[in-house]
Amino acid sequence: MAQGSTQYRRPENTSNAGSDLKDKATDQFEKLADKATDQFHRAADTVESVAGRVAEQGRMAGEQVQEVAGNIKGAVDKSVKDQPMATLAVVAALGFVLGALWKS
Repeated sequence: MAQGSTQYRRPENTSNAGSDLKDKATDQFEKLADKATDQFHRAADTVESVAGRVAEQGRMAGEQVQEVAGNIKGAVDKSVKDQPMATLAVVAALGFVLGALWKS
């Protein structure tokens, strides 16, 4: 009767194989996580670098616009002082053109 009540027993090395598989999977996951972290840091550095360059270019463009505006202001002031009627005619023509463009 002892033969009929045999129980299934797991072999000992199956437990070790499962543990080894778990360790390998954990190691692979950690390596993958490290790679992802490194790539994220590289991407963040790249974005930061690009943002810095864009900010610098924006600052330079702003300075150039201010310089051009100063030049135009000086030219308009001189034109108003030296030739007021010609300046008025140019401004009227410019206003007409802008008005026509605005309507269309």
